[in-house]
Amino acid sequence: MSRRSSPDDPSSRRSDSVESNAADPPRPGPTRRRYLAVTAGVGLSGAIAGCASLGSEDSRPKSESPLSTDEGVDESEPVERESKPAETEETEESKSDDAESDAKAVDDLPLFDAHTHVIPTAARGHDPLSADELVAWMDDRGVDRAVVLPFDSPEGYPVQAPSWWVLEEVAAHPDRLIPFCSIDPRTLVYGDEIVEEVLEGYLERGARGFGELKVGMAIDDERLEGVYELCAEYELPILFHTDRQSLTDDVGLPGLEGVLDSYPEVDFVAHAHGWWAHMAADVESRDLGGIPEGSIDSRGRVWELLAEYDNIYGDLSTRAGWNALTRDPEVGQEFLETHHDRLVFGTDYLYPGQEVPHFDLFERFDLELEAWADLRYRTLEGLLR
Repeated sequence: MSRRSSPDDPSSRRSDSVESNAADPPRPGPTRRRYLAVTAGVGLSGAIAGCASLGSEDSRPKSESPLSTDEGVDESEPVERESKPAETEETEESKSDDAESDAKAVDDLPLFDAHTHVIPTAARGHDPLSADELVAWMDDRGVDRAVVLPFDSPEGYPVQAPSWWVLEEVAAHPDRLIPFCSIDPRTLVYGDEIVEEVLEGYLERGARGFGELKVGMAIDDERLEGVYELCAEYELPILFHTDRQSLTDDVGLPGLEGVLDSYPEVDFVAHAHGWWAHMAADVESRDLGGIPEGSIDSRGRVWELLAEYDNIYGDLSTRAGWNALTRDPEVGQEFLETHHDRLVFGTDYLYPGQEVPHFDLFERFDLELEAWADLRYRTLEGLLR
């Protein structure tokens, strides 16, 4: 049975979660720094317990992003996360309530980037990107927190950034960087128990979600079933990349719809060309790996899937996400007004000096502050493990 959005449907927990967190992290400036001080001590306390205690934020890129879309396994002890006393949680929630009530403009709201990376060595003619450099870039662009995604599969990027290394690299910035983890589905041949033990180790070290899932197989390939089942068991959202090479699908996204229908308990965050090409109805096979141009005369499958299933979300990162909103600004405005609670701000920042246009979204489009809050941090907050 498909899991469809309905205000009376108790299974539609994400919309309830977003509402319950409507007054979370504060605005930038002095209030934003206070929020970061709060989350530095307790913001990741739910990493093992399975609670989402973070707010999400957006970025403000200025120029169009080019497409780009140490040795040894870490032997350190798992990081222990202490739960915060209830009274303290109430106190900090009260502070967040006061801070958000002070917000007068979109820039006063917290900004979370749902899609960044750290890269260990040079690749594609670009320098490596360390966690320190990523945080410095975040400071420069007004990004409060960022999800950091690994590349565990060889198709992901010319240089692998495995989960164990990402967890080690971001550990120095627990108040700013939120690690995800991933497992190549082909490693399941080593045995379910072995793979599950590896995944549990990642979660104990602070991983809050699964991704970037970017492998050279169809999105409904039976080899992915084990991954989807693990994420269902551990309540992990999956951020996936779909185009003509990775997690492939046919025009109309029938494979994705089958996955959404089969795993209603898993939240999927769609990213890249294969998803965003479907903003319009007139999609051709070549569009699944490109950047369709021109006005949008008829709404496509992205609109329909977001309306019909409550376990699919859209990641606005990369040029594909930017193009989806800006190729037809009037339609982009309508899309943001309609689905702001199902979208997450992201940049896919990969290398030092990379230009990303997405920060201009907050000036190009006109939304109520409540809608901007969803897109900038609330929706991501509701997704995190």
